[in-house]
Amino acid sequence: MNCAICMARLLRKNKCPGCRSVDENKTKSCLNCMIANCEELKATGSKYCSERCEKYPCRRLKDLDKRYRSKYHMSMLENLEYVEEKGIRAFVRNERVRWTCTECGGTICTHTGCCSDCGRERV
Repeated sequence: MNCAICMARLLRKNKCPGCRSVDENKTKSCLNCMIANCEELKATGSKYCSERCEKYPCRRLKDLDKRYRSKYHMSMLENLEYVEEKGIRAFVRNERVRWTCTECGGTICTHTGCCSDCGRERV
């Protein structure tokens, strides 16, 4: 998940610190997230799920991807493949362009489909 486009991260108050933040700043649901706390990731020292894992994509990741594809027109699996192929920096650059409001330059929220600054719907 690109935290920069997440509704919880774009909140004006009580912003989500992100999955990679210090535990004391995380919400209870984030602390208990099965994907973020995956034993395979911990065992390999990897930061992201990838085909290097024998369980990839696991059921939880498939379910998350299915939900995000249907509700938010975004694929977690495609994002992970992009990171694997081109690297995290290229992914972030691409996402910045993809989710920037053409009207005001603000960030478009993946969950609402609207700019977090001016409210314009993504076209």
